[in-house]
Amino acid sequence: MKRETLQRILRRIIWGLTRTTYEGMEYLPKEGGVLITTNHMSRLDTLLLFINSQRLDVTALVADKYKKYPLFRWLLETGGIIWLDRENADFGAIRAAVDALKQGLAMGIAPEGTRSKTAQLLEGKAGAVLVALKAGVPIVPVAIAGSEVVIKKALTLRFPKVTVRFGPAYTLPPLDPARRSEQMKEYTDEIMCRIAALLPEKYHGFYQGHPRIKELQTEM
Repeated sequence: MKRETLQRILRRIIWGLTRTTYEGMEYLPKEGGVLITTNHMSRLDTLLLFINSQRLDVTALVADKYKKYPLFRWLLETGGIIWLDRENADFGAIRAAVDALKQGLAMGIAPEGTRSKTAQLLEGKAGAVLVALKAGVPIVPVAIAGSEVVIKKALTLRFPKVTVRFGPAYTLPPLDPARRSEQMKEYTDEIMCRIAALLPEKYHGFYQGHPRIKELQTEM
């Protein structure tokens, strides 16, 4: 099956089972390499990015644990994702992601590194920072709200509301070798706070009360 055909089918399924809306699409560049950083509460999150109408070339880094689900694996591989071994330092996946971005593709990544089972933000990891800096591309934050209840509610035909909200693109300055570890933490927090600023407060989790979130919200 062609990628475009799969996207059309998935759009019909998701729009038939949910009330999904996309906001801030003007912030997503129509072309060129861009790293899309998102929160992760549901196995549907990657698919929600995959069917966006702005960037049909979007791909993603996905944890290889999902290989054990045959249907989900087929969907993801048809969509051209890059498998990531999140239990080990998977430099091959990082290089593949950087290459894809340098070729001008849009790449989705969940900086938390795993799906949140509490529907709240987990502490971010440094992988997204490494990819963004090595590829030299802008970052667009995305906040997905409501996906955590899609499966439960859709099965009862309650048409859950899901919001996929994009925020302004930004770039990270090069690292100062003398402050590398400190800056990696600062940049990771910046990525996560930019996602949090787009989410209702109940989702803020680990970043609840972080002063940077309010600063960002006043700038919007």
